[in-house]
Amino acid sequence: MAISKEDILEAVGSLTVMELNDLVKAFEEKFGVSAAAVAVAGPAAGGAAAAEEQTEFTVVLAAAGDKKVEVIKVVRAVTGLGLKEAKDLVDGAPKPLKEGVSKADAEALKKQLEEAGAKVEIK
Repeated sequence: MAISKEDILEAVGSLTVMELNDLVKAFEEKFGVSAAAVAVAGPAAGGAAAAEEQTEFTVVLAAAGDKKVEVIKVVRAVTGLGLKEAKDLVDGAPKPLKEGVSKADAEALKKQLEEAGAKVEIK
């Protein structure tokens, strides 16, 4: 008999935080993925927030350019995505690559991607 999603959710719901942390690490090792959280920038709340200096930026991959393979390698390195996911992201450009990063990190990422041949925007 197959295990249903509800059974899995019930089992995960009964774990302690430490047990859940160990489970996530096991998933990362077994499947070669990362469970890192992705920050999502929401809309500005009111005029006061708009008047403040922007501290979080979104790096958008505008186009892969001529050296698509090199761009995929950089995307994999900076995002931790697998080969297929990185290729899909590059093929689907323009797409946000990283959200909620500092200006210095955004500039460094832009430089890496442009050196690989991509066109990048920072918003």
